[in-house]
Amino acid sequence: MKRILLLLLLFILNTIDAQEKMMTTNGIINFEASIPLYEPVEAKNERLICILNTKKGTISFMTFIKQFRFKRELMEEHFNKHYLESDQYPKATFKGIIEKFDLKDLEISSKNYYIRGKITIHGKSKTIRVAAKIKKDSKGLELITNFTLNTDHFNIEVPFIVRSKISKKVTLTVYSIFQ
Repeated sequence: MKRILLLLLLFILNTIDAQEKMMTTNGIINFEASIPLYEPVEAKNERLICILNTKKGTISFMTFIKQFRFKRELMEEHFNKHYLESDQYPKATFKGIIEKFDLKDLEISSKNYYIRGKITIHGKSKTIRVAAKIKKDSKGLELITNFTLNTDHFNIEVPFIVRSKISKKVTLTVYSIFQ
């Protein structure tokens, strides 16, 4: 009887915690590292996994590097094999907190927040703080953020022959709707 009661209690507690979490597996990351006058270096990843704890304001993102799609297959191959080494470092992650987040404050118009946390790419981690816009949407909560990362911070080596054609400053745009 005690075991059944304990299992029931654990189930109820897990259900309560689940109501505080919103997630999506269809977040989008746009990646851009172009240099003017050269061919655009950009990719899109539509398989971003995002989890938001609405009570604590914690947020996490995870994606597989091989999910980035380039217009040119050769760029995608070089990106995975030579730059991000996606067989050795298959995913990128972010875990952080949305500063001053309160679900009750959100409306259909965007509100500005800062997200602070640790991003891990290519086996290297860096603490970052980025601006984000969050609003209520008919489907849930919408989050949009744009920020720039430096490839040097993640030990991503760009071969000398193409160094002048690819920016070390990579602009990322993240879009997700939490449900």
